Amino acid sequence: MTLQARLKDAILAGLVAGVLALPLLGFETVDTGGPLGIKTRWHLVFYAAAGVFIGRLGLMLLLDWRRGRVQPQAQSKKRDLMAELGRKADTWLMPALIAFALILPTLPFADRTVVDLGTVVLIYVMLGWGLNIVVGLAGLLDLGYVAFYAVGAYSYALLSKNFGLNFWECLPLAGLFAALFGVALGFPVLRLRGDYLAIVTLGFGEIIRIVLLNWQKLTGGPNGISGIQRPSFFGYPFSANPPEGTTSFHQLFGLEFASTHRIVFLYYLILALALLTNLFTQRIRKLPVGRAWEALREDEIACRALGINPTNTKLTAFAIGAMFGGFAGSFFATRQGFISPESFTFIESAVILAIVVLGGMGSQAGIVLAAAFLTLLPELAREFSLFRMLAFGLAMVLIMVWRPQGLLAHREPTMRLAKAGAGGGGGP
Repeated sequence: MTLQARLKDAILAGLVAGVLALPLLGFETVDTGGPLGIKTRWHLVFYAAAGVFIGRLGLMLLLDWRRGRVQPQAQSKKRDLMAELGRKADTWLMPALIAFALILPTLPFADRTVVDLGTVVLIYVMLGWGLNIVVGLAGLLDLGYVAFYAVGAYSYALLSKNFGLNFWECLPLAGLFAALFGVALGFPVLRLRGDYLAIVTLGFGEIIRIVLLNWQKLTGGPNGISGIQRPSFFGYPFSANPPEGTTSFHQLFGLEFASTHRIVFLYYLILALALLTNLFTQRIRKLPVGRAWEALREDEIACRALGINPTNTKLTAFAIGAMFGGFAGSFFATRQGFISPESFTFIESAVILAIVVLGGMGSQAGIVLAAAFLTLLPELAREFSLFRMLAFGLAMVLIMVWRPQGLLAHREPTMRLAKAGAGGGGGP
């Protein structure tokens, strides 16, 4: 593409940015002591348009320079290197990440805030691994995964408050209810693929949120559910003054009471749940149902020709993925002690899907890195609260330009054909 075409494209991008920035940055309401006044800020609109123009032009020139500098053979070697990195990530990177997660609360800098942030990261890691079953392994684009997250959270809250069940009793029930909703979603979308499937799953997520918002008698409506029972250490509460006849956690181990005990316990609890999710996913990939998911992802028509039932394959993917979303929602409810429909909006589904895509679909280690990046970036940019989402979007664009396949994109086949003459039916 010529320089003139590049300039034309950059100018068009700048004009579009200026039009979008006009209502967002161009006007500001001010208090005049009576009716609200409007103050114009044309300089901000100009800065936004100029910034997009310069950034667009610079990015295109940089890509042209890299294409001219890097030879096709070097590009092929780079792709092979990144594929090898993705192939080995689950071998050496995952154990390193697990070891770091295990010792995090004991590190000198790990105060209450750090451990709490680690808990949030692990929640999104578990959600990403659950959605990875549906999107990364089965190839079914799901934009309503937050619905199963909400079902798990509300199942735990309602069972705990109405029937007095503790966390360990509610956890499997919450996963079961979420799996049933996954099957309920799976039936209407059996014949849908691609964008149509995404639209239906998006609608399903919004239906669940609206039901939670309007069914006030059961869910509390917009007020949510408060006073949710907190988890205990197998019956030993984290309390400075436990009820008479009850031993608390710190008394059981002869420790001095500290409010951080519950925070650390919650951290290790979600870590254990996330690791179980990872172990289950890794093992089920090697079973017939896991291979059927990957066959469905690659080519549904060929999948049918091989005698695999796409109906059952899709339903199992939705059910198992939803089950882990329900487990994560149950933990979220007990950690927060309060839930409301505002916690289960479409943006949550978008963030979870972004974690799966950014990490590399099918890559367990990549999802961990993407979850840490997308969760911690808004926290690090909290001081620039006005531009937090702008920084978030810019970082996403840069990552996808640099690694459009994901951070650790690699699809390792679970079954390989033997070479010819090596035995095992490798061919004539």
